[in-house]
Amino acid sequence: MNTPTEAARRAYWTEQMELGFQLVRRIMEFPVRECGEGFASIPDAAKTAGVEMLFSDTKIAGGLDRVYFMRESLVKDVVAVGRAMNERGWILKIEDGFRSLQMQGELVRKPDLFDSILQKCIWEFGGEIPPVETVFRRATVLVANIPKVGTHMSGSAIDISVFRRDDGTEVWRGNPYLHMSERTPMRSPFIEPEALENRLAITAMLEAQGLMHYEFEFWHYNSGDALGHIYTGRSEPGRFGPVDWDPQTNRVTAIPNPLDPLNPLPALQREIAAAMERARSQ
Repeated sequence: MNTPTEAARRAYWTEQMELGFQLVRRIMEFPVRECGEGFASIPDAAKTAGVEMLFSDTKIAGGLDRVYFMRESLVKDVVAVGRAMNERGWILKIEDGFRSLQMQGELVRKPDLFDSILQKCIWEFGGEIPPVETVFRRATVLVANIPKVGTHMSGSAIDISVFRRDDGTEVWRGNPYLHMSERTPMRSPFIEPEALENRLAITAMLEAQGLMHYEFEFWHYNSGDALGHIYTGRSEPGRFGPVDWDPQTNRVTAIPNPLDPLNPLPALQREIAAAMERARSQ
């Protein structure tokens, strides 16, 4: 069997990241008319429906807890996915739901995540530190450094893993959640056939309920936002855009500047310097 060369892997990574940034530009231009729909709890809905579901207990970044809420009309779709998975002998694990702008901004700067993206960029550039503009583009594709691009900030997305009910093992998709490499795109040619089969089987179950997969990450699904409408060929404005959410009143407010980067170039330049210092101290 021929093993893919380093050059082939690097070329695929670069191609996918540039295609991803082209999609980012389409999302930024696509109209959104925020509908004002409130949020609902995924864990509460699953419990009420008698659907077995798991939820990550890790932090977003620092001390920030994950928020397992999303738009009310989408929660029933997620519960339907969870029920179908239970019937198949699987358990849907929600890795992440809504993220505030603060949560998303800190996630981009989360040391282990940022370091993994930077190291792939250095690998892409043959061992040289890449221009900050390249890191910005990669971070926007992989961690949504622009609010309108990040459907978690719209309350219209979930990140997931899947486990077996009988023995608790993960339905393996080639790598764990948040792995960043040329194996991360949904249909990466560098993953094993069984992993691709599992990815596509899981995707079919979510898309049957209208939750579309993001082609550059094998764990992300969303609906009703600009990205969802692009993927489904709908021309009308998306219903869900990035919002501030008040959990006390369940009111959402469209954020005023959804195209402003959460971490602009000077901030990312500082993060690159910090990451290089962490690498030297290891």
